[in-house]
Amino acid sequence: MFQRRPLLTASLLAGLMPMLGAPTLARAQTARAWRTQVPEIRYGMISVENERDAIARLQGMAAYLRQALDTPVRAFRGSDYAGVVEALRSGHAEFAYLGPASYALAYRLMGEKIAPFARAIDNQGMEGYFSTVIVKAGSPIRAMADLRGKTMAWVDANSTSGFQFPSYFLRKDGMDPAGFFSRTGFAGSHENVVIAVLNGQYDCGAVSFSNEARNTFQRMEEKGMIPPGSIRAVWRTPLIPNSPFVGRTDLPGGLGEAFVAAMMAMPQANPQAFAEMTSNARGLAPARHADYLDVIAVTEENSALRRQQRRS
Repeated sequence: MFQRRPLLTASLLAGLMPMLGAPTLARAQTARAWRTQVPEIRYGMISVENERDAIARLQGMAAYLRQALDTPVRAFRGSDYAGVVEALRSGHAEFAYLGPASYALAYRLMGEKIAPFARAIDNQGMEGYFSTVIVKAGSPIRAMADLRGKTMAWVDANSTSGFQFPSYFLRKDGMDPAGFFSRTGFAGSHENVVIAVLNGQYDCGAVSFSNEARNTFQRMEEKGMIPPGSIRAVWRTPLIPNSPFVGRTDLPGGLGEAFVAAMMAMPQANPQAFAEMTSNARGLAPARHADYLDVIAVTEENSALRRQQRRS
């Protein structure tokens, strides 16, 4: 069972080696014991991109973990953000990659039964990213003020950069989405938002953005999904902590320690699988629950506002 200790980043496995002082035989027996209770490790991913590409990117990771842990590993993409959280809550996934806001949702539903253990360091060394509002490159819109009365595409109600942060900070900037836009809607993924804007279904949309060389529409250009230079950003939020890798804290002893150790070793042990999984990130940094307190506060305020609006 995971043990929360403040030493290692408030992570789900603050004691990666909690049994170092135990006899060698006892350590070996404990290390093997979890395999009888968890015959397959299930790893979920939020719907950041289309299912085909998301699953393809995780195959190298799954193969690496199968070998490192000597156990079958199945990676799956949730149909929406809440679906991956529900898989964790209901015991149908052991580990997952969540957005910061979907981690906030998981923590609200699961409390101490869920915890982050790592987040990526991007290709420019940053441990955070932004939400940006995009328009067609040829649009006359140059700033958010030009979008008053226009239509806005969000990603998912539990997406940090695709809804929670932009809706919160637009409201703080005096542009409450409820009245500022004539219509808003959820597209389901960051890629779907870009396509909806390019197809003219919405005038603008909110998507994730790390830097000019690593963002939603740049990756879509690389995959040939959209023409180069067809999207332009007009606004962005403050920095968001990079998305956490998380795990349940109620797993059999030894499983969490083994999984986290394998994941943290992957950038060096299998650089190709790591690059595919993270879109060429530099490495992994430990993640703590405390890293996401601001995100949790934003999601709580947004939820309170929606409850108030429903009562009105």
